[in-house]
Amino acid sequence: MKKPITLADVQKFENMEFLAKQLVAGFITGLHQSPYHGFSVEFSEHRLYNSGESTRHIDWKVFSRTDKLFVKRFEEETNLRCHILLDVSPSMYYPTETNGKITFSALAAAALATLLRKQRDAVGLVTFSDKIEIQSPVRSTASHLHTLLLMLQKQLETKPTAKDTNVADVIHQIAQQIPKRSLVVIFSDMLTQHENSDAIFAALQHLKHQKHEVLIFHVMDRRTEEIFDFAERPYVFVDVETGQELKLQPSQVKAHYQAAVEHYKQEIALKCGQYKIDLVQVDISEPFDKVLYAYLVKRAKVR
Repeated sequence: MKKPITLADVQKFENMEFLAKQLVAGFITGLHQSPYHGFSVEFSEHRLYNSGESTRHIDWKVFSRTDKLFVKRFEEETNLRCHILLDVSPSMYYPTETNGKITFSALAAAALATLLRKQRDAVGLVTFSDKIEIQSPVRSTASHLHTLLLMLQKQLETKPTAKDTNVADVIHQIAQQIPKRSLVVIFSDMLTQHENSDAIFAALQHLKHQKHEVLIFHVMDRRTEEIFDFAERPYVFVDVETGQELKLQPSQVKAHYQAAVEHYKQEIALKCGQYKIDLVQVDISEPFDKVLYAYLVKRAKVR
């Protein structure tokens, strides 16, 4: 069995394109070997001819073999438009030893973009913190995918500059800018100092009002951010977005902290259910396949 790609591999190889292709290839192989059926990740290079359209691109060689009219497909003939929104605020660079959440999210986004391209879908990338940092066009060409993967690779080499996250404002901006019905995929830890969940979900409702489909990957380091698994000794905990320091031993706050995190997760899940938004809780220690499979499930609903 092939060894799964880990966060350490990203730092070791420093080649986002290579790792994304390896990730997708392994995922497709596993999907084909799976007892579950119904998902296809390989699209024909042709489509059936529609009566009345130009005969210019009919593939006559295929016609001679099948006695059916097929038109050659081109890269601009896409099935889906997808906007990937990547949170690059300071909290996404936790744990700082590995830059774990941003590393996981960037590679997951790279693999997702590669899979979209394989399916002849169009994809664009937005990175954001307290504002939109980078925004690419939405295209389906091989050269565009290469550009996106270089952007993601560069992001891992960039230190965070903002001090906070403004998820709501960014989503409102994106909702106003997307002209056609699209799939919006968000990678974020959903942590922010000044916003409450009502503001974030009002923005997400804006996307839904514009007829877009939304898929959120809520990215966490479950061991420390949810379970609060720290050895029992004095620590200085530092807020990566504000710099605020807190000296304590884990047992002093563990039960209260776990209850607060669980309440926040339940609140997010409840509101996503109310707004018909697909939410996937992602632990950065888990395989990347969970992200790709969740996308295929969502894509099957969109089509």
